[in-house]
Amino acid sequence: MISSSQIIDACLKEGAFLATAGEFTKRAVLNGRIDLTRAEAAAKLIESKSIDAAKILSRQLTGELQEFVNTLRDELIEILAFVEVNIDYAEEDLPTDLQEQIKQRLIKIQDLLQNTYEGSKSREGLIDGFKVAIIGKPNVGKSSLLNALLRYDRAIISEIAGTTRDTIEESLKIGTHLVKFVDTAGIREAGDSIEKIGIERSISAIESSDIVIGLFDGSQAKDSDDNNIIELLSTFKDSKEIIAAVNKNDLESKFEIQSLETFEPVSFSCKNDIKAIMNKLEIFLDQKSSADDLILISKRQIDAVEQALNHIDDSFTFLEDGELELFAYNMNEAIHYVASITTLFERDEILDKMFGSFCLGK
Repeated sequence: MISSSQIIDACLKEGAFLATAGEFTKRAVLNGRIDLTRAEAAAKLIESKSIDAAKILSRQLTGELQEFVNTLRDELIEILAFVEVNIDYAEEDLPTDLQEQIKQRLIKIQDLLQNTYEGSKSREGLIDGFKVAIIGKPNVGKSSLLNALLRYDRAIISEIAGTTRDTIEESLKIGTHLVKFVDTAGIREAGDSIEKIGIERSISAIESSDIVIGLFDGSQAKDSDDNNIIELLSTFKDSKEIIAAVNKNDLESKFEIQSLETFEPVSFSCKNDIKAIMNKLEIFLDQKSSADDLILISKRQIDAVEQALNHIDDSFTFLEDGELELFAYNMNEAIHYVASITTLFERDEILDKMFGSFCLGK
């Protein structure tokens, strides 16, 4: 009996070759069967580890983002056509309120792109998993909380302050959500250079996280290190979801919990019950996944929209000053970046729009 490997070997000898990773999808893109957004969605769907990601990526596979991008692209091309007609055919009978019409149309496009950009940035965790940083001074129970969440002893627990000197990352599922928890080094005045590096990495983990859990020891009176943590949480209050958590509620309470009122703190015990903090996390995660808005699924797409917005912002000044050549340049750049999400931008489309809309040359 001939095996499958023998058949493959025979085909290779006759000139066939093995497909490389992603080759069939790549060929589909190059042959115009699918666009870049569907290709990216297919790749991420293969790697997805949560129901949230699968739902979003399945929508992208139907061409939802492609349709959105193509609509905006056509709008921008039409605006550019209006302007280029005004540049080249200034003596033609064009509407006197053309500038205001262009401005209002551009504002609508800007709002759509801005909402999509901001919504996508705030919900990036739906695709790759939400990142949660656990911070606090040494010995408040950060490693104990991580172990309780994971339900096994992943981090070393010790009464010696500063045991964790580097970040520890582990992922788990909460409901339908994929979450990556980061146990950070205790934040305090560093005792040595190694501990200082660990604290710097803790700050970096906060900056790159979606949610920050500020952990406090309920059995100890609040001190200057706790105040520093509260100040740090306040710094990120507007840009991150903050959960102030008071650990060790099974012991006599000595911590001034009222100092955390602005964060609506939760009280729990890593040893006995972490349901309070789990519920708080799940509420936030559910809120993020409940919106049905279109979102961008990759850094490449988000960067393209950001660049397009920058050029649209710049174009308003040139439009108001009547510098139409510079306005047209920024429109071309905006179209390029919007179009790059799905396909390339062909300049011939401007001519089609230009002559089709204005019937010039009669």
